[in-house]
Amino acid sequence: MQQKKTSVIVNVEQERKEILNAYRGLMRALKNRNKRETKLIRKAFDVALDAHKEMRRKSGEPYIYHPIAVARICADEMTLGPTSVICALLHDTVEDTHITLSDIEDLFGKEVRLIIDGLTKIPEVFDDKASIQAENFRKMILTISNDFRVVLIKLADRLHNMRTLDSMRSDKQLKIASETKFLYAPLAHRFGLYSVKSELEDLSMKYCESEVYEEIRSKLKETQEARARFIRKFVAPIKEHLAHEGYVFDVKARTKSISSIWKKMNSKDIPFEEVFDLFAIRIILDTPVELEKPDCWRVYSIVTDYYQPSPERLRDWISTPRANGYESLHTTVMSPQGKWVEVQIRSRRMNEIAEKGLAAHYKYKESKGDDNKFDRWITEIRELLESSETDALDFVNDFKLNLFNDEIYIFTPKGELRVLPTGSTILDFAYDIHTDIGDTCIGAKVNNRLMPLSYELRNGDQLDIITSSKQHPKDEWLRFVVTARAKTKIKSSLNEERNRIAADGKEILERKFKQFNLIMCSENIMFLEKHFNLPNITELYFRIAKGKIDLSKIREMDQSNGMFVLEKKPPRKKKKTIQEYESEFVSLDSKKDTLLIGDDFKGFDYQMAKCCNPIPGDRVYGFITVSSGIKVHRFNCPNSVNMMSKMAYRCIKARWKSDKLVERIAAIKIIGIDQFGLVNKITEIISNQINVNMKSISFDTDDGIFEGKIKVMVLDTEHLEQLTRKFEEVEGVKRVLRWDDEDSEEFNHPED
Repeated sequence: MQQKKTSVIVNVEQERKEILNAYRGLMRALKNRNKRETKLIRKAFDVALDAHKEMRRKSGEPYIYHPIAVARICADEMTLGPTSVICALLHDTVEDTHITLSDIEDLFGKEVRLIIDGLTKIPEVFDDKASIQAENFRKMILTISNDFRVVLIKLADRLHNMRTLDSMRSDKQLKIASETKFLYAPLAHRFGLYSVKSELEDLSMKYCESEVYEEIRSKLKETQEARARFIRKFVAPIKEHLAHEGYVFDVKARTKSISSIWKKMNSKDIPFEEVFDLFAIRIILDTPVELEKPDCWRVYSIVTDYYQPSPERLRDWISTPRANGYESLHTTVMSPQGKWVEVQIRSRRMNEIAEKGLAAHYKYKESKGDDNKFDRWITEIRELLESSETDALDFVNDFKLNLFNDEIYIFTPKGELRVLPTGSTILDFAYDIHTDIGDTCIGAKVNNRLMPLSYELRNGDQLDIITSSKQHPKDEWLRFVVTARAKTKIKSSLNEERNRIAADGKEILERKFKQFNLIMCSENIMFLEKHFNLPNITELYFRIAKGKIDLSKIREMDQSNGMFVLEKKPPRKKKKTIQEYESEFVSLDSKKDTLLIGDDFKGFDYQMAKCCNPIPGDRVYGFITVSSGIKVHRFNCPNSVNMMSKMAYRCIKARWKSDKLVERIAAIKIIGIDQFGLVNKITEIISNQINVNMKSISFDTDDGIFEGKIKVMVLDTEHLEQLTRKFEEVEGVKRVLRWDDEDSEEFNHPED
């Protein structure tokens, strides 16, 4: 949502024509509608147009363009039906205008009301537990099990906002882009909307890492003609052979998204020029459902007649579709020019599911006649939502585990296939079968070999779970399970067990109080909580039952009217909660206040974050921590996406005071070919040529490749770039870049 009320001079008649043209374009995109549906869509358009008539977006255009554009994405790019289009047109009316949910129900019925309710944000009043972003996300996910269209419309809404993000302030761009990358792109992936997911990731990268984005984009443009020539030559013999065999088909080339290229460069630690799979060839067959599988394998045989395949790169997602319904046959083959090329083979139906995601999946569901893995995932989400004790931030973290992981295929003793995220353990598999089996699991036979609970499963493993009635969930289980289902069930069981034990502890305390003629009242219990520095009464009772609190020490406490007074050792000061600490910062406004680094800031302490070591010249922001004042982070700090997406309300603007130069720590990574005297050359540059103080240095070598990590004191980014250029001139050095200290406590606990 990007809006404001304004009073600019506009050509009203011209705008009216453009709005009507946009509406007509929407109707042309929406196919298979009857007269009644057409009338309802027109009514929704008229209601939205009237409700938003005084509103304009940050770009200055009428606000109504936004709901029309969202509805167009739903109709054109997601192939959703008339009800979704109606809801897309109305999605901001309840949140931003005088229209209520009751009005929506009166005009369009209960179904539309429920969807609009799911799309309406919670009012921005922070509760005392979690961020508003997390609460809004949870509210939206609550609707998945009832109507998946809520999430699809929300994704369309987010996609249009990202496409028009240029008109927003830079700090808002970063916060929205971070939230999109953290939650909405993975959600689009899980719903099978690959084109939406890729575009969301690319647009997030455009604002979060603009320099890298532009560099990769320009390199793709420079190599476009050469790629096109290569592709034409590569597909020519395949197309000729397929036509000769009588196949009806299309051959398309899909260029890898910018964000995917950047991920590959990072994961493989290679430059752009060494990314071999910049594009993929897609062969799409017009073939009946019953012939899809044999025809795809015949086409695979034709492709491999011309080009040598890599056996390790064959992916058969036709026999075992992915959890979101994706089906395709992938192989990677060697071209005559010595380049690996990925080839994807699929039917027209499979391609529509891959492009349009969940909507197309439901369209073909009945004709396919198989069990719906997506419905199974919806069931898992419903079970996750049943855990009412989970706060919004924990929910978002657990839910995200179900979104973006690669999958492995595991078999039961009878050969039933189960799909789990990569990294799953025996215990994850046990809970996937049934909660009772998970709670009592003591191990498993994996391919007829006995393995412990923490054994990490591999693709194709066959499991026979071993249970015991004496087994019960333990705290340490949470350290090695990865699925949200397992985590939720273990936490639930532990809480039930803890409450049962606490009930025993309460009885023990009551007997002890009676023994010493003390009153079992809230004042005495609160005193014991403070004395033993415990967070709540349940923890007190639990520790008493476990024998961790010696109640005989009550004898040492003075007794006065049933109240305790501690003589020797005052109760330790209780650690502040996040809410208590934030209350000290109530005078801060994250939208208006700006931290000027170098000046005193309203009496609050601030310091540079150790995880990313900002220096003058870096784009930075401040983050209110729990116990360490304000920490200054770089915008491209590895922690930024996490903090901005989940706790944006604790982020404030910051900038450097230009007239005060202070040396600050910067970390540099150097990668290259190991040579004699290399370390001496690098240290000589630091100490003699650039006059920089070195804080630490370490070098590792592996098969002739060296990697050095250096921490130096520099004045600003210009000073750092001067040093970097000198390093790049050293013979043998291949790459020089800044690095972030992933071992620092801040990196591992960014919310502190």
